[in-house]
Order: sequence, then structure tokens, then C-alpha cells
Amino acid sequence: MVKTQGRRGEVAGEIYSDVPGRFAAGMLLLALPRKPGANRRELEIEELWPHKGLLVLKFAGVDSISEAETLVGCELQVPRSHRSQLQAGWNYISDLVGCTVLDDGHEIGRIEDVQFGAGEAPLLIVRDAAARLLEIPFAEAYLDGVDLERTQVRMKLPEGLLEVNAPLTAEEKREQAQPEKKKKR
Repeated sequence: MVKTQGRRGEVAGEIYSDVPGRFAAGMLLLALPRKPGANRRELEIEELWPHKGLLVLKFAGVDSISEAETLVGCELQVPRSHRSQLQAGWNYISDLVGCTVLDDGHEIGRIEDVQFGAGEAPLLIVRDAAARLLEIPFAEAYLDGVDLERTQVRMKLPEGLLEVNAPLTAEEKREQAQPEKKKKR
């Protein structure tokens, strides 16, 4: 959910479902907070309507702006029992989080999040063994397969991709800290 909307506890959010008419009054959703350690919460949709590219949702029992503010930043998910069957090659984001990413059989790290909007392909946010966060495009061109039973995402990444957002070395930091040498006239 991206923001509160209105005075009766409504919230507005971006929708990442490709299923037309996916949400309806009376439907139960799970709100997953982004804060570590916070508990998920079950919510029932009372009303919903589109507004400026977002979907506004009014949930039962959420009746004020302050109550709605607790939902800002949450990810809403359909309970597993109510999910639509996906076409081959498609995955639910919630199934990817926690999976191990392998590059040509070598473990890179675990998926902590999936981000949208940075390009055509969503980005897998992966924490490696050195506790660095890596951004890996979840692009079909790099994907070798997803094995949800083994919680693995197998990829064949182009050489150098993981170094693109790697922390700077001590030498690179020194080079950046030095002012450009003045040109002699």
C-alpha cells in the first residue's frame, strides 16, 4: 500500500495482478508489513474502486486515517488457497522470496525482496554470503529455471553483472576521493 486515501480508513495501492477483476468486496487478503519481525494481518475488503492508476481499498475494522497508516508500506497478498493457477513459466513473487539464487550451479545468496519499476524486468534483491545486497534482473534471458520445491532460482548471469553494484574497493574509494589533477597550461 502506498498511501492513505480519504478519512474513513481507506488506503491506495499499486496492483501487480494480471487477473482481471481479481479483487472484490468480501475477499480476504493478507497484509505483510515491510518491517522485520512485524506480523502479517488478515483483512476483509469492504469496498474498492480505482483512482488515478491505483486501487483504493476500504477494509473492515480499519475506520480512521491513523489505522490506515499502519497499512502503508504493507504488501497485500491473496491467501495461497485462493490463488489463481499460473501459466507455465510464471511465479508468484511471494514464492520467490527466501529462495536461493544459483548462478551456473554456484550459490549467490537468498532473495530478500523483489522490486518493480527499475526497468523491464523486476529486480531480485539478493543477500550474499558477505551480507551485501545484490540487484539481479529477473529476466527470462538470464533465467535457467525455478524449482520451488527446492526453493532455488537457477540463473546464467552475464559475466560482471554481480560486480556492477558491488561495494567499492579501498583503491577505488581513494581514487574517487582525490580531486581531478589540474591540467597544465
